[in-house]
Amino acid sequence: MNIEEYHEYCVAKKGVTEGFPFDEKTLVFKVMGKMFALTSVENFVSVNLKCEPELALDLREEYHAVKPGFHMSKKHWNTVTISGDATDDKIYEWTDNSYNLVVKSLTKKLQAELQKMD
Repeated sequence: MNIEEYHEYCVAKKGVTEGFPFDEKTLVFKVMGKMFALTSVENFVSVNLKCEPELALDLREEYHAVKPGFHMSKKHWNTVTISGDATDDKIYEWTDNSYNLVVKSLTKKLQAELQKMD
């Protein structure tokens, strides 16, 4: 996987926007204004993904590529190394999980707006 493929995967999701709120290197993907993934555009070696706390711990035990979120809440975020022991399919699955976790946390109003988008 490369940054272009990952970018296309994320922006294809309903209600997703992208931006650089922290600096010119850190690409952040948001759904309805809430972050679900972030990575470096200059050095695409890892991605930070939101995760259920218990699953986050399980993934860290099972995969060497999964570590506590770098510069993020260690309880709710994992940093996944792209070229590690996690396959591209797993990283896409965890990206989906992160997206869905954030969608579930949205207000009912924002969830309704998201459902109306095509």
